[in-house]
Amino acid sequence: MDRMNSPESAEYEREVAARFASFDQDGNGWIDREDFSTAAAALLAEFDTTARCDKGQALYGGAEALWQGLAGIADVDGDQRVTRQEFVGGALKRLRDRTRGFTEIARPFLHAAFAVADTSGEGTLSLPDAERALRALGVSPGLAADAAAALDRDADGRITEPDALAAFAAYFTTMT
Repeated sequence: MDRMNSPESAEYEREVAARFASFDQDGNGWIDREDFSTAAAALLAEFDTTARCDKGQALYGGAEALWQGLAGIADVDGDQRVTRQEFVGGALKRLRDRTRGFTEIARPFLHAAFAVADTSGEGTLSLPDAERALRALGVSPGLAADAAAALDRDADGRITEPDALAAFAAYFTTMT
């Protein structure tokens, strides 16, 4: 049995399909540029940051880069929308176990989001700030708390950008 048709691939496909909602901010059944703008706007609002400031502009630029990267991987028909089927297919064919490639696509957005959510200015996120950011991006409160705690790999109450980026990329490219 080849890898694409293995039981592990079927499980990975189910996991990726469930992760589709992470990007489909408005719940309309597809991912498009607006979903990324919506996510950026929600994060800026949560941290009382204007879109016109440097951090706001960087976040919108990062959101656009993430959209372009995702569309390049998954928008098979070129309609500027990624359906659940396209998302799953793109993940299975181009992302599975390729965290490095997805990391480069996600880096500009995560870097900018980290800068917005870093209320201490120390270059790391506190657990409460990480939870706030995750909730602003649509993660349920309980899951946001658990995710923030899991990102604090050394249990010092702070999350580093490299750890957050690695976890984000792993979430979309590997089985949990």
